[in-house]
Amino acid sequence: MSWKRNNPDPPRGYHHGNLKEELVRAALGLIREKGANGFTFAEAARMAGVSPAAPYRHFRDRDALLADVAARGFEAFALALTKAWDQGRPDAGVAFNRLGAAYLAFAHDEPAYYSAMFEAGLSLDASPELRLAADRAFQVLRHASEALIALLPPEKRPPSLMMALHIWSLSHGVAALFGRADGGRRPLPMSAGELLEAGVLIYLQGLGLGPRGKPAG
Repeated sequence: MSWKRNNPDPPRGYHHGNLKEELVRAALGLIREKGANGFTFAEAARMAGVSPAAPYRHFRDRDALLADVAARGFEAFALALTKAWDQGRPDAGVAFNRLGAAYLAFAHDEPAYYSAMFEAGLSLDASPELRLAADRAFQVLRHASEALIALLPPEKRPPSLMMALHIWSLSHGVAALFGRADGGRRPLPMSAGELLEAGVLIYLQGLGLGPRGKPAG
């Protein structure tokens, strides 16, 4: 491949300065097609229309590219969760259910991002941006948990971190098993949203909270 400036058909993403974005788009396409661990750095370069050496202008290796994709995914995820929580309005119970629905919707509608975030095997310390974005998304769940816990008598309040981790695990499990948009989705006699809502209701009842987040009884 010629890299001369007088090349009549220069590689896409090279001269016009959008190589990084082209590589991210290429990675998302490959993740949708092959999974987060199913493609090489060279394949991402080829899909972006550049030489195998060109991606090193922006990423040290494939994992660095995946970390960038995952960080972008977590940023979008945090925004979706924040919008759904809406500062706990009109009440914490209703907002908490919206949070679960938003979790499932993101996993279903953004499978490539979701795979990069949770299935690539990346350490959150792969980049400062990835760690910050992931923590921001989790903090939405923790703040929501704190709002519900505050409705309980002080002696019955569980640690907010523990509750947030429980809800996260429940939401992630339902999303991974039953909320997928691909062939890995398991059949259910109900929607994934209904399953998650029922699971959260049972969990909250165990804490002494009613269906709208109010103390039971």
